[in-house]
Amino acid sequence: MRCPNCGSMDDKVLESRTMANGESIRRRRECLKCSFRFTSYERIDEKPFMVVKRDGRRQPFDSTKLGKGIERALEKRPVSTTTVEQITSDIEDSAIKMAKEAREITTAELGELVLEKLYSIDKVAYIRFASVYKHFENLEEFITEVKSIKKRGVNTDTKGKTDE
Repeated sequence: MRCPNCGSMDDKVLESRTMANGESIRRRRECLKCSFRFTSYERIDEKPFMVVKRDGRRQPFDSTKLGKGIERALEKRPVSTTTVEQITSDIEDSAIKMAKEAREITTAELGELVLEKLYSIDKVAYIRFASVYKHFENLEEFITEVKSIKKRGVNTDTKGKTDE
């Protein structure tokens, strides 16, 4: 490590500490030439997790962008900010598991993860997100999606019940 004081490459490590949940190491060093003490940090340089857009472009995964999309879908719905953060975190974890070694996921796969999560949390938010994600062109497509939710809801509500 180059000494910031004299530029010498000779130093010794005086102390090492693990920082940020084991994601980095802080080292106190001393230059052997001028005795100047300084701190260095080490962290793993990971390959970024990428999202493959519909047109083939790749861009780094942005959990903030994902969170904003989910917040927009859940706007004015009875869902706490903590729940939104948890949903975002769960989707990010699922996306990383799906991506495996390639460290990339398509927007289609990511969108399906969001829809799946929103469906289990809030049906209105699901429809809001689906209308943007699935690019509804007309009212009929919107109505078809709402009816499919209604059918799923009827099927799950009638399990184990008998007609009177």
